[in-house]
Amino acid sequence: MSNPLRDRRPVTELAAVGQAIEFAEQISTFKGLAAILEADLAALDPERIPSAWRESVISGQLQFGFADAARRVPKMTGSADAKVAAVCQRCLEPFELVLRVEPELLLLDAEEVAEGFEDLEVWELDERAVQPQDIVEELLIMAMPFSAMHDNMAECKALMSADSSADEEIEELVNPFANLRSQMKQNEKDPDT
Repeated sequence: MSNPLRDRRPVTELAAVGQAIEFAEQISTFKGLAAILEADLAALDPERIPSAWRESVISGQLQFGFADAARRVPKMTGSADAKVAAVCQRCLEPFELVLRVEPELLLLDAEEVAEGFEDLEVWELDERAVQPQDIVEELLIMAMPFSAMHDNMAECKALMSADSSADEEIEELVNPFANLRSQMKQNEKDPDT
């Protein structure tokens, strides 16, 4: 049985039939996203890497149709949610990063222009046939933050509270010049050092 998320079909065909796709797929089936996550997790000691991160589920739904009454401008709307393993760039601990995308896309060839659809983002296609999974994967990759971090610094400090020097390291990462004033004053008092 075919999987409409992975089937490659022309966008006009998907739009003409009003293709609706509900999905719940493991991260491992999204090869590009999985490779990015794996590279990020490689910064951890192997025993600290979450064991089943590839089995986390990406779920959502997509709806294809036309944006215009003349049925010439294909569109795709929907949502996708994922909880992925990431490494906090503040405390260097693994954590669960929540990703959510809600695309409202016009699916157009690179040379096509659609006037009057300012509320929809243009998604330029290299070819008229698409694999919906590729679009979802690219949207999730674009939704990933440049530097993944816990939502607030308190979560990082809570993880590191057993090691008091770790708190100082976190403070230095957040405010690297925090001790500069005291060092400058010390140098003024003791210029020979």
